[in-house]
Amino acid sequence: MPAPGRGGARGAEAARAAMGGSASLLPREALGEYQELTFLTKQEILLAYKRFSELLPKEERENACSARVPKSQILTLPELRANPFQHRICRVFSTSENGDDSMSFEDFLDMLSVFSDSATSDVKSHYAFRIFDFDDDGTLDRKDLEKLVDCLTGQGEESRLSNAEMEQLIENILEESDIDKDGTINLSEFQHVVSRSPDFASSFKIVL
Repeated sequence: MPAPGRGGARGAEAARAAMGGSASLLPREALGEYQELTFLTKQEILLAYKRFSELLPKEERENACSARVPKSQILTLPELRANPFQHRICRVFSTSENGDDSMSFEDFLDMLSVFSDSATSDVKSHYAFRIFDFDDDGTLDRKDLEKLVDCLTGQGEESRLSNAEMEQLIENILEESDIDKDGTINLSEFQHVVSRSPDFASSFKIVL
């Protein structure tokens, strides 16, 4: 399902491949493409390129545009390390064909674009829904909501909800969000809830 809004950095991949991406600095043409396809400024894109390159072994930095960074390295970023949804974020933004959640520079840029202050609420809610949809089936069911609550409350014994508390909380969430009463929350229902939460867009961000 295509996301609303900007086309995303991956749209520049073919153009970048044609250029070879051999310069250790981001080619000017690519910079212009990425600016058009994301919500990021020129300065933000250059900073992202620098941070992405630093996650690579020295010998691969020359070709950062065509390299992939392993998930384990992406998760060393302080901006992601403290995020309770770090694994889901890597899964949703990675285009890796072998399912290892590694990221290309385009994947990395698309992630930062969605989490930037300039991204629209529609784009943010679309990706939040995908991140919270733990089993990737296109709806938020009770199991997804349980995992969502666990991520937010922490896994420690002191912070974990009892079964009764969890059940009550999920009932409350569905009562408020499940408009068609089918026992799950779909994307439009989720976006309806988000539209009534003015602080959602400002809290859904990662800034380098």
